Amino acid sequence: MGKKSNGLGSAKKLMKRRKQFKLVRRTARKKRFDPLEGSSQAKAIVLEKVQVEAKQPNSGMRKCARVQLVKNGKQITAFMPGDGAQKMINEHDEVIIECIGGKMGRAKGDLPCIRWQVTVVNDQSLDALLKGKLEKARK
Repeated sequence: MGKKSNGLGSAKKLMKRRKQFKLVRRTARKKRFDPLEGSSQAKAIVLEKVQVEAKQPNSGMRKCARVQLVKNGKQITAFMPGDGAQKMINEHDEVIIECIGGKMGRAKGDLPCIRWQVTVVNDQSLDALLKGKLEKARK
């Protein structure tokens, strides 16, 4: 490629050079697995309730649910936030999941590989169910 141009009239050439290398870097980047396909929330069906062990130095069993997305059939593990949330969520319930919101879409806190959480159960807010404002609807 040669030496970079310098001088008063070289800005356009330097910008063009920077753009060219930016494209090279962008194509080399590895695409991360995104089951929601770019959307912020998705509807899913609960397959089973599981417990995930927290990462060191914590030692607790975090309550999670194995869910299957309605839109593409992919299976993921979603965290059930709140005290007693696992009692409100049963198998075959329809839930809405969203990103937990860790740094740059990665796992948050001491949960390994879990990037989603349950927010709505059978068209009712999980938060309202836990606080006792709503009773769980039968579907």
